[in-house]
Amino acid sequence: MYRRAYSLLIGTAAVMGGLAVFVSIKYDRPLLDPEGSFLGPSYVRLPLLLIFALAIDLIPRTMWMSRGRPGSIWPEARERLRTHWGKERLILVFIGVVSFYVTYVSYRNLKSNLPFVRDTNPDPMDTSPVSFDHELHVMDKILFFGHDPSTVMQGLLGHSFTAHLLSPIYLFFLPMVPIGITAWIVWSRNISFGYWFVTSQCLAWSFGTLSYYLLPTLGPGINYQPPYEDLAHTPTSDLLASITNARHRVLHDPTATEIVNSVAGFASLHCAITLLVALMVQYTIRNKVVKIVVWVNFGLTVVATLYFGWHYVADDIAGIAIAIVAFYLGAIASGQKFDKGFKSHPTTTTSKIPRDRD
Repeated sequence: MYRRAYSLLIGTAAVMGGLAVFVSIKYDRPLLDPEGSFLGPSYVRLPLLLIFALAIDLIPRTMWMSRGRPGSIWPEARERLRTHWGKERLILVFIGVVSFYVTYVSYRNLKSNLPFVRDTNPDPMDTSPVSFDHELHVMDKILFFGHDPSTVMQGLLGHSFTAHLLSPIYLFFLPMVPIGITAWIVWSRNISFGYWFVTSQCLAWSFGTLSYYLLPTLGPGINYQPPYEDLAHTPTSDLLASITNARHRVLHDPTATEIVNSVAGFASLHCAITLLVALMVQYTIRNKVVKIVVWVNFGLTVVATLYFGWHYVADDIAGIAIAIVAFYLGAIASGQKFDKGFKSHPTTTTSKIPRDRD
């Protein structure tokens, strides 16, 4: 039933994992679990997150349905397990979590090793990694009639209040990814929506990795620092300083073998993933308030990438293109059919959840 989704998910993870291992061996760089300091390694953290999601799904619902009667709690929980947590849901959870874990960890390792792979420079006296920051910076100034986009935005929006407003919007991206994966594979009302989301996610991270290698950049906030020095101090500026320092250590400190380089600008996966979430909500969730929230979040994220100097305009455009392509390919793989008016309906069915058109 979901053969194309299986194939695309497992195939994407296999290709990304294979590339990460190849680069690790060829350039003598260790494979790292980039988030291992929080609740242990990812292979422990992700199951814990899913168990937590299962508990959230079962406990409040069974307590409400049983009206607090002890004798009714287990029958209600058993009924939920029977109707919602069947074989198809469990397969989705297993394949989705494993495929995303392999894809994401491979993405982080490939991104970290980018400076070592793309280190060829036409100037023999220049040993620095290849960078196309100058070309994209020139494009930005052409688009903004000779001005730096960040200078224009900071002039219009100010340096303090807007910085504090946009900082949590930009940083929300970090927890949004695991929350989104968990939500769609655990609570999607149709199994195919879960496959759609996780397949699109894996494709987006993979396309983003490819774009980093095709056009390596540092980003304006690192390569052209002065326009951003007057911004108010926020957690976002701390993050930028932290990853800049980490990149320097990865490149120049032979003992820094447990540190991940997180610097790569083209394309903007902040834009890609937030747009992908907005598109998924638009097509699979009925609540209008949620739709408004995710679209506003996407718009503010685009502004934040330029305002704080994380990305050039071309980075954001490429990120948007990645999201659209990944979203469409994930839809085809999971058996979706697009209708008029930003709607779709699944063409697949399950033993418990039939096709619907809403």
